[in-house]
Amino acid sequence: MKTMARRRSSRLLEWFGVGTAIFYSLLVASNTGSEFAGFTLLLISSVSIGLWAWLGGHKGILVLQFFYAFAGIVGMLRWF
Repeated sequence: MKTMARRRSSRLLEWFGVGTAIFYSLLVASNTGSEFAGFTLLLISSVSIGLWAWLGGHKGILVLQFFYAFAGIVGMLRWF
């Protein structure tokens, strides 16, 4: 039972991260002044996918998410 719940949580983290990354990309590309919200979504996405990567042992993806989280924070600071 725990394995099934963990698998479901992992899948939720993965797809939530994917969805927020898609919306981040659309907001930043739209050039409508929503960049701060977009970079916030990038940070949320990177945390979600980072947790998914950590739980699944995907070390390369985990390292990549640290970079994306940093980029999200820099973007938020620059647009604030």
